[in-house]
Amino acid sequence: MKKTILSFLFLGLMTFALPLQAQSADAHEKLKKHINEMVEQVQEESDVQQKRVMLNKSLDDLIKAVDRVESNKMVPDSDKKALADFKESLTDRKNELNGTNGYAKVPGNQLNDYANFIQQEMEQADKVVTLSLTTALLIVLILLLL
Repeated sequence: MKKTILSFLFLGLMTFALPLQAQSADAHEKLKKHINEMVEQVQEESDVQQKRVMLNKSLDDLIKAVDRVESNKMVPDSDKKALADFKESLTDRKNELNGTNGYAKVPGNQLNDYANFIQQEMEQADKVVTLSLTTALLIVLILLLL
């Protein structure tokens, strides 16, 4: 029942949000804000293990959001490649964080710098701006539901 209500709420939001370009333009900024909040939380945390957990959770949430958006039929084909690149970058950052798939694990004393690195990389124009406003808005809405 909850999923049905959330689905209708999501569809209703999309119906009203898609025509409003001015509000949709904020989607990229909201995505950047999500990443910035992750960086701030990591920097405020003193426990190294908790920092790593926070980074993993944030990257997992972003990857899940991208997965959900990729499977949505409303996403234009032109965004599929950008989403795949964005997801690959997120997965690479997660692998590097944890030292998997050939990456060296980020040392605990470098997690603040690594969070900043993730933020800078994700905010580069070729990572975020290439997504259409509709797709970015879908990612933001899904992040809010996670």
